[in-house]
Amino acid sequence: MSILINKETKLLVQGVTGREGEFHTRAMLDYGTDVVAGVTPGKGGQFIEHGDETVPVFNTVKEAVEMTGADTSIIFVPPPFGGDAIFEAVDAGITGIVCITEGIPIQDMMRCYRFLRERDGWMVGPNCPGLITPGECKIGIMPADIFSPGRIGLVSRSGTLTYEIVDELTRNDLGQSTCVGIGGDPIIGSSFVDCLAWFEADPATDAVVMCGEIGGNDEEMAAEFIKTMQTPVVGFIAGKTAPPGKRMGHAGAIVSGSSGTAQAKIEALNAAGAPVAELPNQVPELVRRALEKVAVSS
Repeated sequence: MSILINKETKLLVQGVTGREGEFHTRAMLDYGTDVVAGVTPGKGGQFIEHGDETVPVFNTVKEAVEMTGADTSIIFVPPPFGGDAIFEAVDAGITGIVCITEGIPIQDMMRCYRFLRERDGWMVGPNCPGLITPGECKIGIMPADIFSPGRIGLVSRSGTLTYEIVDELTRNDLGQSTCVGIGGDPIIGSSFVDCLAWFEADPATDAVVMCGEIGGNDEEMAAEFIKTMQTPVVGFIAGKTAPPGKRMGHAGAIVSGSSGTAQAKIEALNAAGAPVAELPNQVPELVRRALEKVAVSS
């Protein structure tokens, strides 16, 4: 089991003939992801050749879906066209979107978010590393070799912190069910609460690691949801040493007064019963303790 993606996922790549799109398409093929199509307007009829794999390129998402049955899209298009790419994918019947592009205008994302929700689809990103179900499917730009199959879910706003914490989990024999990088832009397709709900419903996820950072109130909202969960959650919050009054990192990492500070988020998680690691290398031990606590109570 997993959330959102698995070995049955049929992926198309929007912006497949660009430098980043082609490079990561080849990496996803190497991992075993079923990349069935690429889309670049004006490049229809071309192919991406990779080993024994041949990925056809289409001019439109609609054509690609009709010809290949693609159900999920990853987007590698420039920011000014990112919103249009999302609209095109959803309108063509794509149910899942991973948007790697950073800096899509907020006004565009507001419209995309509403359109996506009206169609009952899901989106990870923008400005994200993607997601992976280890051993089955990778949709994104993450280094696949650090992930291992298992029963620990992970959701994070930061790509690099995702990699660091996953590496710690893998080194401690704590494999992952699915890892999701939700993205650091002000408006994103899926929140912490969305992902926690998916993990809570997944019988193959025994515990969840939530990696947050300063700015916004997503982590505080997640803390309220965690109070309703049966699956244990372990947290890590980045930005405890950020200078006051400075905007750090992602566009969404904006602190207003006491709201959005690392301390406020840590306190909210602790109040919800979710222990918070001081350092990434402490996460595996907290996960083990959480699993032991569940085993004893059951």
